[in-house]
Amino acid sequence: MDAATERQAMSPKERGALARMVMQLFDHWNISTADQATLLGLASTNRAALTRYRKGEPIGTNRDQYERIGHLMAIHKNLRLLFPKNRILAYRWMSTRNKAFDNLTPVEVIREWGFAGMLLVRSYLDHARGS
Repeated sequence: MDAATERQAMSPKERGALARMVMQLFDHWNISTADQATLLGLASTNRAALTRYRKGEPIGTNRDQYERIGHLMAIHKNLRLLFPKNRILAYRWMSTRNKAFDNLTPVEVIREWGFAGMLLVRSYLDHARGS
C-alpha cells in the first residue's frame, strides 16, 4: 500500500486521535499557537484548525501535513531516546537555542526554513542518536 492509500485508509477516528496526539505534543513543547500552525504547514493565524484538532476533529488526508506530523513524531521519539531520564529537557529542547543551528531554536529553524528546516532538525537528531 502506498503512502497516499495508507493516509486515506485511516478512519476519521484514527485521524482524530492523531490530531489530539500532535496537539498534546505541542503542549509538552510549550510552543506558541502561531508556531503550532506553522509546524503543521498552516497559516500562522489559523487558530480555528488548531482548535478543531485539539477537540479531536480528524486531520485531513493532505500529504504535506501527514509528512510533517510524521517528522514531528520522529523528532519527539529521538528526543525521548536521547534524554530518557530527563523529560523536561526533552520537552524544552525544541525551544532552546542551539549552536548547531546558528543559535536559533529548532522551532525558529522550522519557522524560517519551512519543511526543509523540519528535515534539518530531524536529521540533526537522527545523527545525534546514531541512526
